[in-house]
Order: sequence, then C-alpha cells, then structure tokens
Amino acid sequence: MNPVRSVSPFRTVLRAALALVLLLGWSATLGPDARAGERGEARASAVVRGGDTLHSAATRCTVGFNARSGAALYGLVSGRCAQGAGGTWYADSALTTPVGVTAGVSYPGNDYAAVRYTDTTSSYPGEVSLGGAGARDITAAADPVVGQQVCHVGRTTGYRCGTVQAVNVTVNYGGGGIVYGLFRSNLCSEPGDVGGPAFSGGTALGIITGGSGNCASGGFTYYQPVVEWLSAYGLSIY
Repeated sequence: MNPVRSVSPFRTVLRAALALVLLLGWSATLGPDARAGERGEARASAVVRGGDTLHSAATRCTVGFNARSGAALYGLVSGRCAQGAGGTWYADSALTTPVGVTAGVSYPGNDYAAVRYTDTTSSYPGEVSLGGAGARDITAAADPVVGQQVCHVGRTTGYRCGTVQAVNVTVNYGGGGIVYGLFRSNLCSEPGDVGGPAFSGGTALGIITGGSGNCASGGFTYYQPVVEWLSAYGLSIY
C-alpha cells in the first residue's frame, strides 16, 4: 500500500498564489491586443458601386456612378441630396466605415455632387448594382437621345427599363429649386429613388432627380444628365 502524502497548507497557498500571478501576467499581456480586436481597430473595408447608398451624419444618398480623375476616385450623387450632408461619408448606416468626403455640390440650377473617395482599403468598381439582377459594368457616358432605351435602378422601386421621352427639360422642385437641362423617361419612380443610376447598356446617361406619379398608377421620371456633370468636375467613367 502506498503511503498517504500530507500536503502542507503553506505549499498549497503558495501554489495557488503562483498560479494567480501567472494567470494575471498572461491576461495583462493579451488584454490590450484582445480588446483591440474586439473594437475592430482594423477597420472593415467596403465595396461601393453605383446604386449603393452612402451615409452621412445628416442623410443618406444613392451613388449614381463611380468616376475618376487620374488616380483619384469619386462617387456621383444628387446635389439636392448632398447639400447640407456634412463633409464625411460612410459605407454603413452605423457610420463606422468612412469612405469619402464631399468634393463639390451644384444645386439648384443643376442637381449633382461629387464625393471623393479617401479610403484606399475599400473598392469602388465601375459598375452599377441591379439588385437581385446582379451588376452592370458601365464603361462610357453619353447624352440621352429621344426614343433611346433607358434603364434605371431606384432604392425603392428597383431595376426598370423604358424609353427616353424628352431632353432639355426644366423642373421646379419648389423652394427655389429649379433645375435645367434634365431628360425624362416613361419609367415610374417613387420617394427614395433619387440619385439612382440611369443607363443604356454599358453607357451612363444620368441619375434620377424626381418624378411624377407612382409605380402603382404609372408615371415618369426626370434625370440629371451625366456628361455635363463629368465635364464640370473633370471626371470620366471607368
């Protein structure tokens, strides 16, 4: 029979204290790094396409198209939406992923603005999101022509296609908000669609600025042409 060993109470306490010191030392070493990981200091990157939404502290706006000037990349948004939005834009509604700053706004008279992308960890493809229908690569820009097919993507009403009905149209949005040189289609749109991209095939035509009627009873939509806009800011579609 093996003899029973007696354990000194002092040795038991000493071992427990040593274990506690080791545990605290390990925690002190890992603690800051672990907390940094929990805070997500390695900020998540984003993918921003035409048809996606940018958020500011004051509002949210739909990106019509992405454009570039040399190595600098920009998102084209509605001027009416962007005015008063503040300087910084985020890819998420929680305002945790900053991607750009307001570079210019023109409204009234025109209805366009540009957001310069500053986050180089995120990507900004030259395509527009069609919702459940995938994405469309946009490689050029052109002025609209009456009778031409046009498709648009609205945040509320989604992806629709129709025909350009008129060009060089003036619209009064009230409160002194008169916009010149718009074009009109036979497509319906509803509140929330403003800023959505309008295109024909892979060619950018403009963005939604407003409309008349609704998608239940029918209506039509007005657009800010994109060619004038690109020229004003020295940008090109890619």
